[in-house]
Amino acid sequence: MKIAIIGPSKKYLSGVSYYTIRLSNALSNYTDVKTILFRNMLPKRLFPGWKRVGKDLTKLEFNKRVEVHEILDWNNPISWIKAFKIAKDCDAIILQWWTSSVAHMHFALEFMNRLSEKIPTIIEFHEVVDPLESSIMPIRIYSRVMGRLVRMFADCYVVHSNADKDLISKVYGIPKSRIYVIPHGIYDHYVKIDKNLAKEKLGIDEDFVILFFGLLRPYKGVKYLIKAFENLPENIIKNSRLLIVGETWEDEESVELARRSRYSEKITLINRYVPDSEVSLYFSSADVVALPYLRASQSGVAHIAMAFGLPIVATPVGGLKESLANYNGTIFINPKDIEALSKAILKVYECRKTYRPPENLRWNNIAKKWVEIMSKIYLY
Repeated sequence: MKIAIIGPSKKYLSGVSYYTIRLSNALSNYTDVKTILFRNMLPKRLFPGWKRVGKDLTKLEFNKRVEVHEILDWNNPISWIKAFKIAKDCDAIILQWWTSSVAHMHFALEFMNRLSEKIPTIIEFHEVVDPLESSIMPIRIYSRVMGRLVRMFADCYVVHSNADKDLISKVYGIPKSRIYVIPHGIYDHYVKIDKNLAKEKLGIDEDFVILFFGLLRPYKGVKYLIKAFENLPENIIKNSRLLIVGETWEDEESVELARRSRYSEKITLINRYVPDSEVSLYFSSADVVALPYLRASQSGVAHIAMAFGLPIVATPVGGLKESLANYNGTIFINPKDIEALSKAILKVYECRKTYRPPENLRWNNIAKKWVEIMSKIYLY
């Protein structure tokens, strides 16, 4: 079996870029893999993190078994034709979906496929509806129209949880029989280092470190974490450090709350995209990871935290409930519940442990699930 995977390159680095590399590498143990990457996804200035586009922020690489082609440009139909010529001898095509900015390229590949080869096509959903896209009228209309066209040519769909399966079935009217659930693999490619050394390098003197990591967006619930931190007992706050690490996308409110907090000297805000070389420092120094999300499909941050064996305080929203259900280090709290969030953090403070990630989230097992599903589709 030969598989073509269409996804983002490291130029526009995101969680889906990491996912594309890890999935390609895992599948290459069982099948021939061609990974075709977006070289230019959209006009650079329209990308919220445009200042870091093209920078070398990760050392994660495709293995030698994966045939990599970074050729797709948003404004170059010739590149779409070249991409299809590469994919057309494969037995299945996997399209990574997380933003409608690449929808026209997906549609072009599907259209050429329908005119000639009719290779089974799978859409893997990482995000059902992006809140930023849905809030801007022209983009919302574009994403609805193009999304419908892209889904029209798909043979089946893959999501990371039953919650997302229910959601895309409801939102897009897709029969559940055409939707498969494959969990998101853990991000275990980061090396854990000594906690004291990590804290020393980050200039952290406190004994207890609470970590929020990832893009700052309103639905991530960072403002509730800041308020929950302020509600901790005075002696606990004195011995703790709230570490908020991530590039701000739309969530200036949380940035201001952190700066104006009466405990601002106990809050460290790293307001930038963090390269891989620093990720281990933050997770190795942490005692607990907080994910107070208001909504979510999945969280790559949760999958890093599990790989480090860290306790996780999270809300049971979207796919988070399922992805963390078998992880013994999870404490679930309701969204926006500041008191419950404070109590959960305090519980971890009083009893600190490390945990083993669930075996079903190892990438080898993820790849086996993919091969099983693709075999069914291909034979059908």
